[in-house]
Amino acid sequence: MTIAPQRVVSLHYVLSDEDGQVLDDSRARQTPLDYLHGHDNLMAGLERALAGHEVGAELDATLTPDEAYGRRDEALVREVGRDAFPVPDLAPGMCFQTRGDDGPEIVTVLEVDDHSVRVDTNHPLAGRTLHYRLKVLEVREATRAELAKGHPLPPGTTADQVEDKKVV
Repeated sequence: MTIAPQRVVSLHYVLSDEDGQVLDDSRARQTPLDYLHGHDNLMAGLERALAGHEVGAELDATLTPDEAYGRRDEALVREVGRDAFPVPDLAPGMCFQTRGDDGPEIVTVLEVDDHSVRVDTNHPLAGRTLHYRLKVLEVREATRAELAKGHPLPPGTTADQVEDKKVV
């Protein structure tokens, strides 16, 4: 079975940056990535690279910043009040997840003083070219429940459970 819309794909990946530094490796966690193809579960560039491949396929995909997390935007670096962070030992490099206008966003602390914190709300990988090594482990038809939810669900989840909002 080939990768196409309405199919759940399970794969392992190794993500590295433009210098070859490994940023993430699903094999190290021994947990493959499962996604529903054609439902914006992955970056469009990765979906395009994977489309049409079958179980066992191994491929490389390189995504430019525009195809991945976008270009860095210096307007997204700003100062906020120190009281916005309940953490007593706040330090540069710490990351937090917060609600943004378009959903969850990651905030990286750049500088801290007694009254304010300089933060960067760009995605940590914004502005970077990303390289993926991919291995397709499984491709299957999505269930009705998965199609209704728009992403893979735990095995055995029914459409009724999704409609009753028992599964998120």
